[in-house]
Amino acid sequence: MKTGTMIILILVGFFAAGTTLAEEVAISEQTAECVDCHTSIHPGIVNDWQKSRHAVVTPQKAMAVEGVARKVSSKSVPEGLQNVVVGCAECHTLRAKAHTDTFDHNGYNIHVVVSPDDCQTCHATERQQYSKNIMAHAYGNLADNKLHQKYEHSILASAKYQNGELKIAPANDATKAEACYYCHGTKLELSGYETRDTEAAGELEFPIIKGWPNQGVGRINLDGSMGACSACHTRHAFSIEMARKPYTCKECHVGPDVPAFKVYAASKHGNIFATQHSSWDFKAVPWTIGKDFTAPTCATCHVSLLANADEEVVVERTHQINNRLPWRILGLLYAHPHPAEPNTSIIRNKDGLPLPTDFAGGLATKFLIDEKEQNTRRQAMQAACLNCHDASWVNGHWKRFENTITETNANTLAATRIMESIWQDGFADPKDSPYNEAIERKWSESWLFYANTIRFASAMGGGGDYGVFADGRYHLSKTLLELNDWLKLQKKLDAASKK
Repeated sequence: MKTGTMIILILVGFFAAGTTLAEEVAISEQTAECVDCHTSIHPGIVNDWQKSRHAVVTPQKAMAVEGVARKVSSKSVPEGLQNVVVGCAECHTLRAKAHTDTFDHNGYNIHVVVSPDDCQTCHATERQQYSKNIMAHAYGNLADNKLHQKYEHSILASAKYQNGELKIAPANDATKAEACYYCHGTKLELSGYETRDTEAAGELEFPIIKGWPNQGVGRINLDGSMGACSACHTRHAFSIEMARKPYTCKECHVGPDVPAFKVYAASKHGNIFATQHSSWDFKAVPWTIGKDFTAPTCATCHVSLLANADEEVVVERTHQINNRLPWRILGLLYAHPHPAEPNTSIIRNKDGLPLPTDFAGGLATKFLIDEKEQNTRRQAMQAACLNCHDASWVNGHWKRFENTITETNANTLAATRIMESIWQDGFADPKDSPYNEAIERKWSESWLFYANTIRFASAMGGGGDYGVFADGRYHLSKTLLELNDWLKLQKKLDAASKK
């Protein structure tokens, strides 16, 4: 087999369902060798790739597209990659020296984990935007925040009941990897090599990667980069359609702490999606409002390049997910303006805690976006809304939403004041952790579950049952009563014990 590029005549129908015309597709010799073996070993992987855009379009052809329909944002692509489709070798042999998991595999230097820094060969703008995204820093934002770590420990800890006492120990790495770090991402590290007896090629050596498998949004990769494009564009199809459907976001945003999907599914937008999405075009770029779809999905509001019926761009594509969001409604403890930097572990409130607000609701202003930036982001979000709703509807919705922020923050403050009284009276001890006693957990549920759910219901659904009885105002008000009654009871018991 000669080196260089092979031109293989195949049926496009083999790659793209529904077509039957034959087309010449240029596949590199290296990728052809991969496919030869892995078609029988990993038919699912190969089949996904064969149906992908990567398998039928060369970077050169993609870069020839003009205007907003262009999907390759890099101004140039290495010459050796331009005239072959993006296959196994084009991704898994890139920048071999940068990846600590690179190993010799049948004569090729292969790395297992493809990173955003590999993807930026063709998608430079998306990579640069994603690096400014809180999601890209999700691992460190959890692992490097001592207060968050205490909450994580209280939830994931291994528990034993011995000699009349409940004792807990830190969760092991396997538990962490399938819990919080499933979404936040693990830290991948090369920990050695192992020999496997493969059916196809006999004994082969493979790297052992600590923290693998993982497709979390803030995964720390073996080349030092952060993030995983496959979190939204699942390998090996890397589909635009998949990233645009709400099920992809549901994987991490289902609740009750971040109940985005369940609130969306119960909303009018979610109802329209569920009823009509089979007739929508999820592959079109740009995505035309009214023509390609008739109600927003998560990607519509947060990511996608949108156009109107006159082919005018309504909002630009972005992979910096928060740049259409003026408010961060995932309360910690309170809803607040978005952090100015994606690394939120650097935030310190006035009490020196790594939180965007203090316990009284005061903002750590130095670390948050200002009012001008909030207005810019508000306008970017509303630009999409105004293509289906008039200004009175959009403004009315937004007014209610910001009222909900004020209201839920006030209720959170009331719950926190009660909790502070519990601490001050010695009925709970926050010194080691403010989350590891049952009454502290009840307090944290008031803002982590119930206030959050109310805000998401307001933002994404304009209200509804999730804002009232389904983890909403009913549960928040009930928790306030329970906290208050618990404190009163403890005071009575304490007073009685001193008589």
